[in-house]
Amino acid sequence: MVRQVDSASSVPLLAAPKMTAEEIYESVANGGSRDFAQVADILQRHGPWSLIGGLAVNCYVEPVYTVDADIVVVAQHLPAIREELAAAGFRLEQFAHSLNAKKVPGKLNVQFTQDDRYQSFIARAKVREVLGHLVPVAALKDIVQGKVWAWSDDKRRLSKRKKDELDLIRIAEAYPELQQDMPREITVQLEGEAH
Repeated sequence: MVRQVDSASSVPLLAAPKMTAEEIYESVANGGSRDFAQVADILQRHGPWSLIGGLAVNCYVEPVYTVDADIVVVAQHLPAIREELAAAGFRLEQFAHSLNAKKVPGKLNVQFTQDDRYQSFIARAKVREVLGHLVPVAALKDIVQGKVWAWSDDKRRLSKRKKDELDLIRIAEAYPELQQDMPREITVQLEGEAH
């Protein structure tokens, strides 16, 4: 038997105030929620955009922790966004298909995809709450498509591809009708599961 022992000066564990998702993320991502809010404010000044990665998946299924914020912006707006992020103290790093931004000491990794296939996601995005902020989030079918593209990319690290696979499985469990849009290699893992 486990007993809770409280001293006269302590707050009982069961009476401790609950933290919001935003407060938890802020704590574990070392300012990540503040950094996300700052990025969202910058993006709002530069036209339409959409959240497309794991944080977007968390809007539709039981959330899991991620330090990545994957975003698509209107391609021609990225240079101005880049300048404003740099002026706000974000470190920027250019890769073949993305611009990455990070503000030290935070742990949030903001990744702006430069893959043209994602551009159409912007028009179908809907505003949802993410880390306490209202931001445009890709439609679920678009998120599935993006996750399939990412999972299928043999050039990506295996650990990243496995995260994409897990996101697809989480979506498939919650939205079985979307399994038809996923590779058989992923959906076969769900066969025989009790729903």
